[in-house]
Order: sequence, then structure tokens, then C-alpha cells
Amino acid sequence: MTCPTHALQLQSLVTASGELRLALVDMPVPTPGPTEVLVRIEATPINPSDMGLLFGAADLQTRVSSGTASHPIVTMQIPERAMKGMQGRVGQSLSVGNEGAGTVVAAGSSPAAQALLGRKVAMVGGGMYAQYRCMEASQCMSLPADATAAEGASSFINPLTALGMVETMRREGHTALVHTAAASNLGQMLNRICQKDQVALVNIVRKPEQAALLHGMGAKYVCDTSVPGFMDDLTHALAETGATVAFDATGGGPLAGQILTCMEAALNRTATVYSRYGSTTHKQVYIYGGLDLRPTEFNRNFGFAWGLSGWLLTPFLQRVGADRAQQLRERVSAELKSTFASHYAHHISLTDALDLDVIGQYGQRATGSKYLINPHH
Repeated sequence: MTCPTHALQLQSLVTASGELRLALVDMPVPTPGPTEVLVRIEATPINPSDMGLLFGAADLQTRVSSGTASHPIVTMQIPERAMKGMQGRVGQSLSVGNEGAGTVVAAGSSPAAQALLGRKVAMVGGGMYAQYRCMEASQCMSLPADATAAEGASSFINPLTALGMVETMRREGHTALVHTAAASNLGQMLNRICQKDQVALVNIVRKPEQAALLHGMGAKYVCDTSVPGFMDDLTHALAETGATVAFDATGGGPLAGQILTCMEAALNRTATVYSRYGSTTHKQVYIYGGLDLRPTEFNRNFGFAWGLSGWLLTPFLQRVGADRAQQLRERVSAELKSTFASHYAHHISLTDALDLDVIGQYGQRATGSKYLINPHH
């Protein structure tokens, strides 16, 4: 396949005047080095983890459009109070998109690179909202022969995050886990993993229809925050499963504290001795997302054996080591069309991604409304 000399890439820029600018830019198509491959990107998802780089601290309500039909530009205002946190980005045009999939159209001279020529691969490493991406061959995962780029586009972040949660649970001595935003693509994957691996999972959702979706998938424990008896339902589920570790995608608001409170209440149901310091069993909540932008709030009514901290995929993979990380990737590849299948509500082009109405839709980060970009559409 003959490659063009230049191709489109979506970039995000913060200006010193407090403006965020999204633009499609013509960039030179690189020639792969000896250990690299050039991938024609055919599918790349819009994940919540992409939003921070894409929009920064900009106010989406201020978005305006300019440029041309083929090279649109969208600008938004960053509130003055938020600019301090954006200073490190000022003046830098950053490429966006954590992961994607496509066809290797050129390869370096190394055996590993040549082995991928003509193959469909999945990749992680940033800069995926583009028509072409040059990558180290070692950072690419060859997809099964019958897999499409769309099926492989979300092969890294959600699958490895879900597997990482179960792995973290086991390594830290917990026997069951809790997950919020549980009806998401990631949440559905986690349900399939836990059912297959016989791990008890407590799902937390925000709407009755999300609860119905998970029950339809065979989930046993689903707790809806919109129901008046949510805290009682959660405590009962925790008592039955013994879950003492949770992964929270929301981050802000009272939910993390509510989970710790209910964990303590569940443990106290079987306590035989009263202690003013609470249960001695450690309770842990990991925040791995920021769907709720409010401050994290909690009342410290769950004793002293607890932890609240962050969790990210890359540091987790570094902790478990290259061999274990490779084993997890191999499982994803083997179960790509079953356990780790992703579903998309919308398929769009790069120019669509900068349409003001489309930004308003995917910017809501709504569960069940996942977007997939085809850069060559």
C-alpha cells in the first residue's frame, strides 16, 4: 500500500490567554525505524481517560467552531481559576487518543517488525486520533486473523484495567470486589471476567435500566444509587460476598465514603467483640476515574482500618512485571470476541469528533454511549 506524505492528526492546545484549541492538523507520515511499524489506524475509541487530554479544564459550554470542513478548529474557554493546573500544557500541541487498531502498512528491518507487516494490530501509546501512527513493534498486539479493527480498538485500556482490578484484589488478599459505573463497557467486561473466574462482584449503578442490563447479563449483586434503600442494599451485598476492596470510576461526591461505610457495617454484622476503633479488617477503595468532578466527600465513620487512594493501569502493569503483563495481554487476545468484546453506540470520523453537537454528546461521558472514531471515514 502506498502511504501519503502527510495525514490528519487531532491535536489539543492550551494557549496562554486561557483558551483550549482542538484542531485537525496535517502531519508528515513517518518512516518506521528498524524496530518500528507504521499502522494505518482504522478504529480508535473515545475513552473517559482520553477526555482529560482532549478537553483539559475547558468549559465545554463555551465551544465555538471555525476552520474549514476538512480541517475544523474548535475553541473553548478555560476558567481563570483552572488555568493554574493547565500551565504545564501552555503552548504545546498534544496529540490525543490512548489506544486504537489498524493495519501495518510499512515495517522496519527487524524480524519482529517484519512479522507484523500486513497484519491487523492493536496499540496503546497515545496519538491514536490520527490516520497513521508509527509504533515500536513490541508495543503492538497482533489481532486474531478474523478480528476487525473495530473489535480490536479497545484491546488494552478497558480489558487490562478490568483484569488489573481482579489481579489487585487477589494480590492484596481480598476475596471479592466492588465496582462503580458498572454498566459501562469496562464494567460489563469485569462482569464477564468475574463470572468466568468465579469471583464475587458487587456492581454499583446509577439508573434502574443499568441495573436491568447487568441482571440480564447474569450479575447477581447490583446496587442502584438512585434507589432509596441503596445503602441497605449495598451493605447486604457486601455482607454476602465479603468484598473489602472497591474500584471507583466516579471519584467525586460521597460514593467512595458510602462504600467504606457499608463495608464497615457489613463486617460488624459478624463481629463478636466491640471495638471503638472499628473492624480490624482492612477496607480499601481505589479511585481510578473522575466521572464526578466534585470533591471526594466522606464521613469517617468506618473505623481506622481503611484506605482511599488512586489506581492507574500503567503503574499496575509496571508492578506486576513484563511476564505477567504479557500473560494478561495474551488472555485478552484469546477472548477478544467474548469476555473482552466492546460495543459502540456511535461510529464517527475525525471531522465528526470536532463537530460541536457531537462534542456535546460524547462530552457527557454517558454510560452506554461509547464512540468509536474511524480516521479514514
